[in-house]
Amino acid sequence: MTKSLPKLVLSASRDIPFSQLVLSQKNVRRVKSGLSIEDLAEDIYRRTLLQSLNVRPMLDEHGNPLGMFEVPAGGRRFCALELLVKTGRMHRDQPVPCVVRETGSAEEDSLAENIMRVGLHPLDQFRAFRALIDAGLSEDDIAARFFVSVSTVRQRLRLASVSPALLDVYGEDGMTLDQLMAFSVTDNHVRQQQVWDQINQASHAPAYYIRRLLTEDAISSSDRRVRFIGVETYLAAGGDVTRDLFSSDEEGWLQDPALVEQLVTAKLEQQANALRAEGWKWVEAAVDLPYGCENGKRRISGQTVDLTDDEQDRLQALGARYDALGEEYGDVIELPEEVDATLASIEAEIAALTCRPVVYAPTDMARAGVFVSLTHTGKLRVEKGFARPEDEGSAQSQDPGSFSGGTVPASGGPSEHDPDADRDKVRALPDRLISELTAARTVAIRDALAQAPLTAFLALLHALCLSVFRFNTHAGCIQIAVTQVWLGTIAPDLRETGWSKSVQQRHDHWAERLPDDTSCLWDWLAGLDTDEQMELLAHCVSLGANALVEPVKGHEGRVSAHAVAQRLAAADLLAAHLDLDMARTGWAPTVGNYLGRVPKPKIIEAVREARGDEAAALITHLKKGDMAREAERLIEGAGWLPEPLRVAHHGPSAEGSGIPASIEDGPEDVRAELPIAAE
Repeated sequence: MTKSLPKLVLSASRDIPFSQLVLSQKNVRRVKSGLSIEDLAEDIYRRTLLQSLNVRPMLDEHGNPLGMFEVPAGGRRFCALELLVKTGRMHRDQPVPCVVRETGSAEEDSLAENIMRVGLHPLDQFRAFRALIDAGLSEDDIAARFFVSVSTVRQRLRLASVSPALLDVYGEDGMTLDQLMAFSVTDNHVRQQQVWDQINQASHAPAYYIRRLLTEDAISSSDRRVRFIGVETYLAAGGDVTRDLFSSDEEGWLQDPALVEQLVTAKLEQQANALRAEGWKWVEAAVDLPYGCENGKRRISGQTVDLTDDEQDRLQALGARYDALGEEYGDVIELPEEVDATLASIEAEIAALTCRPVVYAPTDMARAGVFVSLTHTGKLRVEKGFARPEDEGSAQSQDPGSFSGGTVPASGGPSEHDPDADRDKVRALPDRLISELTAARTVAIRDALAQAPLTAFLALLHALCLSVFRFNTHAGCIQIAVTQVWLGTIAPDLRETGWSKSVQQRHDHWAERLPDDTSCLWDWLAGLDTDEQMELLAHCVSLGANALVEPVKGHEGRVSAHAVAQRLAAADLLAAHLDLDMARTGWAPTVGNYLGRVPKPKIIEAVREARGDEAAALITHLKKGDMAREAERLIEGAGWLPEPLRVAHHGPSAEGSGIPASIEDGPEDVRAELPIAAE
C-alpha cells in the first residue's frame, strides 16, 4: 500500500506593528539593484503594501520570545516602510501584514524569495500598459506610477503595431525580444508575416536584418540626402516616417523616396540658382558628381578677402583672452562649465574670422563654373572656379600657360609674345636648313642631358607637371606626358572613397603651390628640396596608373587584348611591390558594389571562400536580394576580395623584358604583334 505524502501546512499570517520589526542581518541581498527604496516607498504610499513581509520571532538565549520579529525576506519593503515612518507618512505602530516562519533557516527563506521570483514578461507588460491606456491613463501617468521612463512605456505600447500572430510566436519563445521589437518598424501586418515566414527558415535572423527587409523601400534618416533637406522639411511636405522600438525621435525610415528626391533636387537647384546669380557661367549640381569631373578643366584661383583693421584687432583680442584662460586653468583637470563654454565660444569666433571668403574676378566667373554636390555627411560641397577648354578661347587676355588664373601684363610688357614675328624671323632661312640645324641641336641636348642625371630628373618633373596641371599647354620640350584615364563614367561613387579624397587633397595642395606663370615653373621646381621634388614626381606619376580592365572591341581586338594583358600584368607587379591589399585599405564587399550585382552561385562562392561551407549553406535557400544582404553580413571583416581585386603573382619575365612569362611563352605570331619598345 502506497504511503500518502504529508499535507502542506502554510505558515501563519498576522499583522504586526512596525515598531516590533527589525531588519535581519541574514538577508542575502547585499547589492543594490532594481527600483530604489525611495521609489518603492512612493509606490507603497500610493497603493499600500501588496506583498507581506517574511518574519521570524526573535528569541532570548533560553529560547523564549522577546516580542520582536526580524525580517530576513522583504528587506527592501521594510526599508521603504521605515522611510515612510521617518517622513511622517506612516505611524510607527502601523500594523504590517507578515508571514511568520519558525522552521528552516532565515538565509534559506531570503534566498528562496529572491531566486524564485520571476520578472514580468515584456509581452505581459505591454498588455498591462495597453489596458491602463484603455482605462484612461496617459503614458506619463503610467511612467510615474511604475517608476519607468516615458520612452519605455512608449516602446512597450509600440508593440501594438506588431501582428498578433507574431506576438503569439514571441509569447511561446519562438523569437527573441530584439526580433519582435524590429517588426514594430512597420504597421503592415501582412508584410511582417511575409518577412517572418522568410527568415524563420534560418537558424537566427538578427534584428537589423529584419528591419532592413521591412524598410528596403524606405530611406534611413541617417542618409545624407535626408540630412541635407532635414526630416522636418520632409514631414512638412507630407512625408511619413516610421520608427521601431530601437529608434529615437531623431531616427527612423522615410517612406516616400520620390518625395525625398524631389526635395533634394529642389534644394540643390536653389543653391545652383544662387551661384548663377553670383555671375558664374555654369553650375553642375547633383547628389553625386562623376569621379574626375573636374579633370580637363583649369582651376581658377580666387582672392582671399583680407581682414579689416577692426577684425584684426578683434582676432588679437580673442587670442589674448584664450591664452589667458589657458594659463589660468592650465593645471585644472576638469574645467568649470562656464569657462569651457567661454573657450568654445572664443574658438568658434576665431574660426569664423580666420576662415576668410574667396572672391573671384567677374571676368573669371563669366567663363568658369561651379560643381555642387553632397558629402557623405549630407553637407553641401561647393567647388568654384573650373574653366572648360571650350570656354578658354573667349578670354584672349588669359595667359595660355597659366595654372590658376594669374593676371597677364598689359600690352607691350615683358611677357607679351607675338608668334607671327617669330615666324617672320624663321622664314629668313630655308625650311630645310632650319630642320637640319634644330635636329642637330636636339641630338646635342639629348647627349648632354644623358650625362646630367639631376637635370634630366628636373626636365622629367617639369614635363609631368605641365601634363598633369595644365592640360591644354604644349610648352614642354620633353615629349613625356601622363596619360590619365577618367573613371567617372565607370564608377561614379568613387568620388566619396577615401582614396579619391586623398588624391584630390594632394592634387589641390600642389596646384595651389605651383606658380601661375609656366615660364617660372622651371626655376620654382629647381628651388624645391629633393624630398619635395620626389613627392611631386610621385604624385604626377601616380595619376598615370591604369589597372582598368576594359572590353576589347573592333578589328584590332587581338592586338588590344595583348596590350591590355601586358598593362594588367604590370599593374599586378606594381601592386605587389606596393604591398597593396584592397581589403586592408578599406574595400569590403557590399550589396551595392559586388554581392547584389553577381549571380547567386557567385554569392555563395564568396561566402564559402570567406567563411567556409557551413556559412555558405545558411544562405542557399534565400532569394537573391536576401542572399546578397545576408552574405554582406557574413563576409564582413573576413578580408575577402573578388578576383579582379586580388594581386596576381606572375612568374619571371623572359630575358628581363618586363613581359609576364604567360605572354612571352606564347606563339611567335602573337608575340610579333605585341607593342614591345625594343622592336
